[in-house]
Amino acid sequence: MSTIESAGTLSGAGAGFLDRERTIATAGFNRWLVPPAALCIHLCIGMAYGFSVFWLPLSRAIGVTAPKACADMSLFQELFTTSCDWKVASMGWMYTLFFVLLGIAAAVWGGWLERVGPRKAGFVSALCWCGGLFLGAIGVYTHQLWLLWLGSGVIGGIGLGLGYISPVSTLVKWFPDRRGMATGMAIMGFGGGAMIGAPLANLLMNYFKTPTSVGVWETFVTMGVIYFVFMMIGAFRYRLPPPGWQPEGWTAPSKANAMISKANVHLNDAHKTPQFWLIWWVLCLNVSAGIGVIGMASPMLQEIFAGKLIGLPEVGFNALDAGQKAQIAAIAAGFAGLLSLFNIGGRFFWASLSDKIGRKNTYYTFFILGIVLYALAPTFAAMGSKLLFVLGFGIILSMYGGGFATVPAYLADMFGTQFVGAIHGRLLTAWSTAGIIGPVVVNYIREFQLAAGVPRDQLYNTTMYILCAMLIAGLICNYLIKPVDLKWHMKDADVAKLQAASASAAAAGPHGSYGIGFGGLDAKAALFWAFVGVPLLWGVWKTLESAVKIF
Repeated sequence: MSTIESAGTLSGAGAGFLDRERTIATAGFNRWLVPPAALCIHLCIGMAYGFSVFWLPLSRAIGVTAPKACADMSLFQELFTTSCDWKVASMGWMYTLFFVLLGIAAAVWGGWLERVGPRKAGFVSALCWCGGLFLGAIGVYTHQLWLLWLGSGVIGGIGLGLGYISPVSTLVKWFPDRRGMATGMAIMGFGGGAMIGAPLANLLMNYFKTPTSVGVWETFVTMGVIYFVFMMIGAFRYRLPPPGWQPEGWTAPSKANAMISKANVHLNDAHKTPQFWLIWWVLCLNVSAGIGVIGMASPMLQEIFAGKLIGLPEVGFNALDAGQKAQIAAIAAGFAGLLSLFNIGGRFFWASLSDKIGRKNTYYTFFILGIVLYALAPTFAAMGSKLLFVLGFGIILSMYGGGFATVPAYLADMFGTQFVGAIHGRLLTAWSTAGIIGPVVVNYIREFQLAAGVPRDQLYNTTMYILCAMLIAGLICNYLIKPVDLKWHMKDADVAKLQAASASAAAAGPHGSYGIGFGGLDAKAALFWAFVGVPLLWGVWKTLESAVKIF
């Protein structure tokens, strides 16, 4: 039997401190405390985007000052060698492991998350992500690549999946009036994690490096401790609204919107509907186009603009000397950082806009505007306009991030809020697929063009037109999305049984605010937002500091 004690807390006899019953909010709780709790977790796991900062130092972990390379070493031998440095390409498989495991973990354990609640999922996510960093540190210290893959890649990837979806259904339930904005606030953190983590990692590696160590394993351990503290704070600040809760003074719109269902579709039925698979392809195609660009952002800017980046407009990439190539590489790093900033901003901007114009119209915008910008990219390059080129890809990357942030609200509109977290978890297999398709399309076409003798400043022209075709396919899929057939809707009685089984009887009752959600951005909420906002602002400042070098 559970009893409500003080504002915002719930006590239950026999309920463990991680159990869902311990997270049901009561009178006096402020819903604006939930988004920064989600950000505590997403800003930590978002470092997955910035892991490439470790590749070059790790490629000389044994040689320290220069890589100790071993000729003709196979990837299998590289997994176990203790006398040869690892290749950057071999470590790059971590990126694939991250996002494939993220999608698999979200799909496999999404239903479990809905049953146990976000606190336990956030707790397990912290154990996996930070534990993966610690195991990865052992792999770096003992120079065992397989341990790095297993720790940070596999175990850490599982932590990514659980941490990524842990706030989704929670925030959708807390903000029925602003679903897009709510999920955008949290998922924005995932895009911002690298902006904080990458410069922090650089600072730590420079602090820890010695004549015998490049400072990576020490950095892994330090960041693991920092991340564990932040993620624990986030997990234990999660709260769930009681069944029937709605914001004070808010009622569902009286004007029916065919694209926003008031009913729920069961997790076991969602994947049987055409809507699920159409949204799956919408996300996959939007992400495939963007993720390929993210992976090649730095070399793309260097090869297309070459000498133009350092005031030598007539000098092509191949004619640059080693010192000049180092200069433009530093500038291109600023371009990659700037794209990350657009990625983050887009997650909040587009998801919030979707509350006004609808999810379907938002994705129409992504695809139509994306097609235009990809088609114009070769023209911007031929004009030699760095401003138009960077701005164009900035907008593209904002829509890449916006696609991630808008899709949970799209799913809630289609399938209801009861299982949205688990359905979203299954949909994230589209991200895993896109993580393979996007880089393969961009990288292999580039290699083919290079082998065919295409000038470096034109290497990506064909790629841009292929990405346009992918977005056209996404546009068609979005057009085909219609409301879910009534036969898949759950009965109200079945939904009530599920809610009664997973929530406190003391919190149950008719629809209302129950005194929860008052306060807005009060002092307590403002302090929590500052706790996550200050590191994020530091990351933005560091990004802009390097990005200004482009112009």
